[in-house]
Amino acid sequence: MGTDWKTLADGAKTRSEFYGLLATVFREEPSEALIHELRGPRLAGTFSGMEVELGESFYNDPEAEVRASLVLEFTRLFIGPGSHISAHESVFAEVDGGLGGLWGAKTVEVKKFIEAAGLEYEQRFTGLPDHVSVELEFMQKLTGWEADQWSRQDRTSAEYCQSVQRMFLERHLLCWVSQFCDAVMAQADIPFYRAMAELTKNYLAFERQSIAPDDAA
Repeated sequence: MGTDWKTLADGAKTRSEFYGLLATVFREEPSEALIHELRGPRLAGTFSGMEVELGESFYNDPEAEVRASLVLEFTRLFIGPGSHISAHESVFAEVDGGLGGLWGAKTVEVKKFIEAAGLEYEQRFTGLPDHVSVELEFMQKLTGWEADQWSRQDRTSAEYCQSVQRMFLERHLLCWVSQFCDAVMAQADIPFYRAMAELTKNYLAFERQSIAPDDAA
């Protein structure tokens, strides 16, 4: 049998869309448009199938009320001004036997990795390169590129895209996002961010098995 290029392209595209969704969830306070999309039949069905529980109020309350509660929760969890979770690899990753800090060695590594892949940051971007949303968005771009190469029936380029994804997962996302998600699940007061953190953790574990080598640490 010949190569099913469409199936390969569709699979990579689906992964790209999922990474994009996760990046959006952790990038900033949710918009009503995002809430509307998440409550729509396509994603609601997907979440139900994956046993992701976003809470009854998320689906039943008016979207404006849902957004108001999620904005407060996002701010409390990730911004402060009080104690909050820093969503940055450099804070969670171990460096020289201890935890690092903002703009640490891991921040520089991620910045160089992304730039070496040919991507540039938008001029209006004021965050740090190792924020969880940036790393997830980078995977969105890589899987999107892979989908394009499968569509062009370019196996060599598609497999190269996979190798870059594998490298970034091993060197970065898989080294810290699980701990970040555990912190979110422990500190979230409402189901939404707890469920999204669990989904992110489980999805990266699935990615590890599907594209990372069997001997990955």
